Amino acid sequence: MDGHARRRLWTAVGLVALLAVGGCSADGGSGGAEDSAAVAPQQGAPAGGAKAEQGADAGGARSGAGGGSPDLRVDQRSIIYTGTMRVRVDDVDAAARSAVTAVTGIGGFVGGDERSSGGTANARAELQLRVPAERFTAVLEELARLGRQEQRAIRTEDVTEETVDLDARIATQRARVESGRKLLARATSIGDLVTLESEVARREADLASLEAKKRRLADLTALSTITLTLVGPEADVRDPEPDTGFLVGLRGGWTAFVASLGVLLTVLGALLPFAVAIGVPVAVLVTVLRRRRRRAPAPVVSAPPPVPAARSAP
Repeated sequence: MDGHARRRLWTAVGLVALLAVGGCSADGGSGGAEDSAAVAPQQGAPAGGAKAEQGADAGGARSGAGGGSPDLRVDQRSIIYTGTMRVRVDDVDAAARSAVTAVTGIGGFVGGDERSSGGTANARAELQLRVPAERFTAVLEELARLGRQEQRAIRTEDVTEETVDLDARIATQRARVESGRKLLARATSIGDLVTLESEVARREADLASLEAKKRRLADLTALSTITLTLVGPEADVRDPEPDTGFLVGLRGGWTAFVASLGVLLTVLGALLPFAVAIGVPVAVLVTVLRRRRRRAPAPVVSAPPPVPAARSAP
């Protein structure tokens, strides 16, 4: 084998060796990457799990696929609480004073107070109490201990989305008001000035309306409403009769008939003096005229003169 053939052989062997070494190094690198990728989640799992548990305890767990936005906690939501309660007590006035004291002592107030006293046993009081939302349940339990609870109803209304929507609309409207004021400051003609003033006034009115709605919602969510009815030991609390049925219709028809008859009699009573004042003289005048006609002699009608008979010709 000559030198030229040997050099070719050694060159081929070297190329094969280089390719083999490169393939081994590539396989080792990919395997190491896969191993590191497999080990990384296992090492990061405890931290991720701890964070997930922390988020669940805090109430900030994310929603499922497609959600993406964190779910608000209950204490971060805007919820309106309203409750009604009826309690039978021995002394209505004393129980009402205790209820008012309990509510005002925690920062609430009395929104309405209506009482009817038919004696101590039949007395009745209806109080509309506004209490802080976080003390709503505690106040209900305290009011129930005033006597014997006979009825309780609690209603909730979640207005979180409406509150968020109002916040966004208020921010947008404020930006519109500011832009209108800037344009108004740069107005150069009377026509532009009048038009922009009208537009700014309209935008400010819309902003005031939105802010009033926001304040109303804030008031309803910050202070819950409890309607407390206190009744005496012998007070009648039967439910009202249904407003449908044959007897109800008959009773309503009779009531309408009596009312219509009363209206008719009232009208007749109002017209009677005029009828007497006008009708009596008219009746007397008619009677006198009729009598005169009867007494007047009948007119004498004279007979026409006889017509002479015509003579016949000779």
